Amino acid sequence: MLDVELISISKIQNPKSKIQNSKFKTQSRDFGTKLYKMKTKKIIQITAGRGPNECSYVVAKVLKVFLKELAPEAIEYTILNKINGYENGTIQSVTIVLEGLELEIFLQSWLGTILWIGRSTFRKNHKRKNWFIAMFELPNNSIVEINERDFQFQTMRSSGAGGQHVNKVSSAVRATYPKYGISVTVMDTRSQHQNKRIAIERLKQKCKQWQLEKLSKDVKNEWTNHLGIQRGNPVRVFKGFNFKKDKKVKSFKKQRNALKNDLRKLI
Repeated sequence: MLDVELISISKIQNPKSKIQNSKFKTQSRDFGTKLYKMKTKKIIQITAGRGPNECSYVVAKVLKVFLKELAPEAIEYTILNKINGYENGTIQSVTIVLEGLELEIFLQSWLGTILWIGRSTFRKNHKRKNWFIAMFELPNNSIVEINERDFQFQTMRSSGAGGQHVNKVSSAVRATYPKYGISVTVMDTRSQHQNKRIAIERLKQKCKQWQLEKLSKDVKNEWTNHLGIQRGNPVRVFKGFNFKKDKKVKSFKKQRNALKNDLRKLI
């Protein structure tokens, strides 16, 4: 009887239920859109591997094209590490941190083997015309979100000019992030509240810089990608010294819409 009663109760319709359901669906769609549009960070490496100077030349040229394509997508980048080649204007490898929307979709046409078809700029009589480099995604373990809830604060008396008021009031603030052992001290104003707010921003910036420096050290020890370049089936093909794309880059509008629809169905 209990099961029957529960089923019958569930069938009773509330006149406001349709409105509430429609609101829930709208909120779900909005939530799905927000979820889809969250910023993400990725670390990529463009490398010539063990290739000759021509491949290092290609890395330098491809880097320019890659950075140029980031601008329309509003993707921010930071160059962590760059190893120059033996010839002027060449790059053996470069590691970049990317931050933006829809990075996975954008990188689909970049990650993998990249081919340049052209004659050597260093050996005029060399017959080889196909030069391969690669773009890899590196593990993103060093960059994590800094939560100010983990900060520790300590107030103290300010020092320096300012008369008796500065010495009597504990307006200076020291903020510490115990995980990294990093701290900052702020005594810019006479307001403890303002000094605390400034200390939080400065400590966040200092922690981010610490993350980038650690990641840069880790990348210098990352040599496995230099050995794994595969020839054939390139994701991008460039031709000539002006590095024109041999194939038109596909538009990802359909893929974006399909991904949005999938997220809405899941929600």
